[in-house]
Amino acid sequence: MEFDELSNRGIGCAIEVHRRLGPGLLESACEQCLTHELNRNGIAFQLKQPLPVEYKDIRLDCGYRINILVEKQLIVELKSVEEISGIHAAQLLTHMKLAGVKIGLLRNCNVTKLKDFIKRFVL
Repeated sequence: MEFDELSNRGIGCAIEVHRRLGPGLLESACEQCLTHELNRNGIAFQLKQPLPVEYKDIRLDCGYRINILVEKQLIVELKSVEEISGIHAAQLLTHMKLAGVKIGLLRNCNVTKLKDFIKRFVL
């Protein structure tokens, strides 16, 4: 599957942060560096966007937050873990469904191999 331009630009920003600082960043540091890079590249984003749950005609604030919502079209979920697991992917997919966003990137800030540091999801 060919990546869309927005995914490519977001991945490019993540690669730049990884090249400069390497693995092992805390999630919060990774988030701040990535949002700085998005800003430098003129890419609009919202940080810690609240995400209510719509359930049986009621809107509930359950505490969900989108790490980074890029141009209202792409969710970037950040982790700093030894290895991405199924629950991390499930969390991103849930956020995508709740937000009505079709593309998501799951970024692990704690890997040495560049090929392991980001996964793309499409609904």
